Amino acid sequence: MQGLLHVHLARAGRGGKGEARTLATTEPGGSPTVLRILLGSQLRKLRETKGLSREAAGYTIRASGSKMSRLELGRVSFKERDVADLLILYGVNDADERDALLSLAGRANEQGWWHRYSDILPSWFQAYVGLEEAAARIRTYEGHLVPGLLQTEDYAWAVNKAQQGASAEAERRVRLRMDRQALLSRPDPPHFWAVIDEAALRRQVGGPDVMRAQLEHLVAMTKLPNITLQVIPFASGGHAAEGYPFVLFRFAASDLPDVVYLEQLTSALYLDKRDDVEHYAGVMDRLAVQAEQPSKAADTISRILTGA
Repeated sequence: MQGLLHVHLARAGRGGKGEARTLATTEPGGSPTVLRILLGSQLRKLRETKGLSREAAGYTIRASGSKMSRLELGRVSFKERDVADLLILYGVNDADERDALLSLAGRANEQGWWHRYSDILPSWFQAYVGLEEAAARIRTYEGHLVPGLLQTEDYAWAVNKAQQGASAEAERRVRLRMDRQALLSRPDPPHFWAVIDEAALRRQVGGPDVMRAQLEHLVAMTKLPNITLQVIPFASGGHAAEGYPFVLFRFAASDLPDVVYLEQLTSALYLDKRDDVEHYAGVMDRLAVQAEQPSKAADTISRILTGA
């Protein structure tokens, strides 16, 4: 992210005196996805402080309990009028706090750069791109394919062609994937840590020439300071995540919970409950221990290149 902006808020304490607190948000250039998550988190805390259920709060803005859940998780956009009504319900009367949260709601509804791909970008994946753009650290396990952020254009095209055939839409999906990769070379890149099964490196996606260029690209990526690659060799046997790729996002702002992403064929799951996140973080740690050391990744990939 581009840094933190701390907005001073005042809340009335139990004794009626103003109790200062701080709301951390991203700077104006930050991801609207993160702003929605942050706003949803703040509204959830206010609701829980009042002892209200999601259903009771949702009644005020004509929303179901499930819609309130999506709002509080930052999965959908906010209407500023709904935020204003919820703040009244939650007893937020301080003008500075109301203004800060309503301003946050307005910024959270701004469109990210990826909106120009909305014609080919499934709604369930739009949140992923926003999380990816805003994360300070991205850890992923991939067992079958090279992770999208590390794919060459030809490899990405071969993947899309195999999944959905050749078309103008496939070309735009590849272009979106290439545009996403820009975050790895920006001035404030996230740390990207990928654990890749050897099977993904040996699968001939797109044919020998495409695969050779892809492996050479991976070797080059191991030299970047913000990228860590590890390979799980066939010789290591089974492991904790076999057959189940996932991504773990962590953000610079302490207000934001870690998020686990699990992709399915036509949808995705986003997990941010502490127990779920801790489980997947533990799996990732075990994978990192079982995989070869990052310092060996380039040599391992080079051996695969030579057919060893």
